[in-house]
Amino acid sequence: MKNIIVKILMFVTMITSMSFPQHYYNHDPFAHTFSIVARDPGTGEMGVAVQSHWFSVGTIVSWAEAGVGAIATQSFVNASFGPRGLEMLKSGMSAQQVVDSLLASDEGREFRQLAIIDSKGNAASFTGKKCIQPAGNIVGDNFSVQANLMINDKVWPAMADAFKNTKGPLAERMIAALEAGQKAGGDIRGKQSAALLVVKGKSSGKVWEDRLIDLRVDDSAEPIKELKRLLKVHRAYDHMNAGDLAVEKNDMQLALKEYSTAEEMFPDNAEMKYWHAVALANNGKVDESLSIFREVFNMDENYRTLTPRLIDPGLLTVSEKDLKRIMDMK
Repeated sequence: MKNIIVKILMFVTMITSMSFPQHYYNHDPFAHTFSIVARDPGTGEMGVAVQSHWFSVGTIVSWAEAGVGAIATQSFVNASFGPRGLEMLKSGMSAQQVVDSLLASDEGREFRQLAIIDSKGNAASFTGKKCIQPAGNIVGDNFSVQANLMINDKVWPAMADAFKNTKGPLAERMIAALEAGQKAGGDIRGKQSAALLVVKGKSSGKVWEDRLIDLRVDDSAEPIKELKRLLKVHRAYDHMNAGDLAVEKNDMQLALKEYSTAEEMFPDNAEMKYWHAVALANNGKVDESLSIFREVFNMDENYRTLTPRLIDPGLLTVSEKDLKRIMDMK
């Protein structure tokens, strides 16, 4: 028994004397990954896109606030860099000043990877010497790309090239950067999760309006492909929401335009078809709406049950005769 106790004490002494990086003491999460922080100089929108072989990477890496900036904190993550960095940006500090200040206060800085872009488009990033290689970062005009624990050192340069050479909205350009990073080799462990966060360039004071896109794929065999699909769904539902707003304002012509645009993007979506049909009927085009109502009812009978319930709140403005024609569609 005495020998066992001695061995235990020796083991404890050995463990406590070892030098562990600061993140072990802070219980900070891992997020070995590749990401991009970027700004659209035309719209002012700012965002973060990230992919990793780690569960729910978007919950720890991505931080952004309208009118302030966007932050990616990764590798052996210091999660406090997100909220603290945004507060520093609010105080008037530049992206580089915030990076320098956050790292100066962190004993585990050499295990960190950090990227920040501010509302003026100034980007700054850092890759610690103890990040798992290959690891690196590139700062460009209105963006920074960064990666660690990659299969090769081609990943982040491929991301930078893709972002610079892709046209379109900021979100689509950032996903193009992720796709390029994956095509170049990506995370040496494979794929699991991805996230996309985009905020407005200027704050309206309404957080629910200022956060334009917030999409996460927490566990998937093809997270970037799924993220890209979700972005397309998001764009379609932007049109659906615009259609709802038009109905609220009694602008049935605009509602018809928005609902039909959404349906064109997802022609097999029953709900999009349904509200397109409702908008047609509300615009006096009941005859055109009937075949669509029939198709929707055949897809899901619950939409037939729903239809008369739209009359009282004024969401379906047709006569009793036309309502019967719609309900009789088989």
